[in-house]
Amino acid sequence: MATHTVQLSGNSARWPLWATPVLVLALAYGLVPLVASDYVFDALLIPFLALSLAAVGLNLLTGYAGQLSLGSAAFMAVGVYAAYNFQLRVQGLPLLAAIALGGVAATLVGVVFGLPSLRLRGFYLAVSTLAAQFFVQWALTKFGWFSNDNPSGVIDAPPLAVAGVAFDTPAGRYLFALSVVAVLTAVVWRVTRTPTGHHFIAVRDNELAARVIGVPVLRTKLLAFALSSFVIGVAGVLWGFVYLRTVEPAGFNLDRSFQILFIVIIGGLATLRGAFLGAALIVLFPLLLSRLGSLLLGQWFDSGVLELCQRIALGALIVGFLIAEPRGLAALWERLVARCCRRPAAAQGA
Repeated sequence: MATHTVQLSGNSARWPLWATPVLVLALAYGLVPLVASDYVFDALLIPFLALSLAAVGLNLLTGYAGQLSLGSAAFMAVGVYAAYNFQLRVQGLPLLAAIALGGVAATLVGVVFGLPSLRLRGFYLAVSTLAAQFFVQWALTKFGWFSNDNPSGVIDAPPLAVAGVAFDTPAGRYLFALSVVAVLTAVVWRVTRTPTGHHFIAVRDNELAARVIGVPVLRTKLLAFALSSFVIGVAGVLWGFVYLRTVEPAGFNLDRSFQILFIVIIGGLATLRGAFLGAALIVLFPLLLSRLGSLLLGQWFDSGVLELCQRIALGALIVGFLIAEPRGLAALWERLVARCCRRPAAAQGA
C-alpha cells in the first residue's frame, strides 16, 4: 500500500497524512488527562466530543452525499433511548453492545425517514426529515415505556463500565467518549475513501450523471442515511450517557438539530476535520461570550438579556464567517498551515 504524504515546502520534506491524527490522539490520550481539570472535562471536552461525532455523521450525509437533513437531534434521541432500554431490559447486555444496538435503532429510523429522499431533494427533503424531529419527540413523551414509565420522560444513564473497568470520573468519561469518537471517525474516514464514498460524492455533484455512469442512486441515498443515522445515534448515547447523565426528550429538540447543522456548515462541508473545528467553535464561543458578558454587562442586564445577546453575537459571527469563508474553518485551517509551511522555506531560500 502506498504511503500518502503532503509536501510541506519546496524542499523534499514531507508530512504523512496519518501523522496528524496520530499526533492529535497521542496528545488527547497522553497529555490532556494530565493537565485538564474536572470542569474542563465536563463542560468542554465531553460535549465537544459528542457534538463532533454528531457532526461527523451529518457531514457524511449532507457534505458527502448532498442530502440535507434537519432531524439529527431525533436520531440522537432514538440512539440514547434505545440504548437505555436495551441495557435495562436485556439482562447482562454489555454496555458497548447496548450502544451499538442504539445506533442500529437510529439507523432503522433514519432509513425510514430517508425514504422521501428517493423522490425529494434540497429544501423539500429537509422539510420531510423535519417530520422525524417532531414525531420522535412526541413518541418519547407520549409512550412511557421508552422512559421506563417515568411521567416526565427523564431517564438516568446506566453506569459506564466495560469489561469490569468503570469510567465514573470526569477523566474516565472523557477517555471513554474519546475512544468511541476516534473509532467511529476512523470508520467514516475509511468509508469516504471506498467506492461507496465515491458514490456519495457522485450523487451529491450530479444525480443524473451518477445514474448514467452506473451508480445505484437509490441505494446510495439510503445507505448514506443509514450510516449517518448510526453515527448520530451513537453520538446521542455519548451526549446522554457520558455528558448529561440524565436525559429528557426536550433535550433533543429542533435547536439541537440546527446546532449540529451549524457545526457542519461552519466547519466545512465534506471534511471530517471541519466537524471537529466547528464543534470547538460552537462549544467554546458561547462560553467565552458568557464570561465576557457577565464581566462587562452583568451589573446592568439580567441573565435572560445576556443569553439573548450571546445568541445574537453567535449568529452574527456565523453569518460574517460564512461571507468571509464559505468553505468553512477547514479551508481556513488549510490556508494557515500552508502559509506557515511556506515561510520557513522562504527564509531558508533567502
